[in-house]
Amino acid sequence: MAHIQDVSRSVSRELHHLVNQAQALVDATAGEQEARILAARDALSERLESAKNTFHRVEDRFLDKVSAADAVVHAKPYYAMGGACLGGLLLGWLLARK
Repeated sequence: MAHIQDVSRSVSRELHHLVNQAQALVDATAGEQEARILAARDALSERLESAKNTFHRVEDRFLDKVSAADAVVHAKPYYAMGGACLGGLLLGWLLARK
């Protein structure tokens, strides 16, 4: 689970970096008065807020699912090992077919 959290943090940092760069672009064009630039700034600002909210919701749901899966594996490790073995056998059988 630690690896998944590390990956999640890495993706989170990258997305935050991207959002910060887009926000800097919005801030850099703050003095512009042309209608086309103003409309683009407003649209980008709305999309940034939407992206931030969506990312946080997805991240929360993902971490909840990972925590639930981790709890199940800890509660019933033999079921998890059996499921992994069956999945591996099925995958091997499918790949070995000609």
